Amino acid sequence: MPIIKSAKKAARQADKRTAHNAEIKKDIKAAVKAFKTKPTTETLAKAQSEYDKAVKKDLLKKNTANRRKAKLHAFLKANKKK
Repeated sequence: MPIIKSAKKAARQADKRTAHNAEIKKDIKAAVKAFKTKPTTETLAKAQSEYDKAVKKDLLKKNTANRRKAKLHAFLKANKKK
């Protein structure tokens, strides 16, 4: 446990940020799962939007999000051929 006042505050902030980041990641996972179960352009847009929000909040790097969005788009394209 931190003893110094500033260390206590830093610990509180870290806990709050960790919870907030976990919430964003949970939203991403839910959107991707919804897309995988029902691959439509609407669910793809929702999943891509969640990735963009994560990039905006510095949770993911831009290239990582772009790579994952491209993979989702390829998944949609492959399922439309079936």
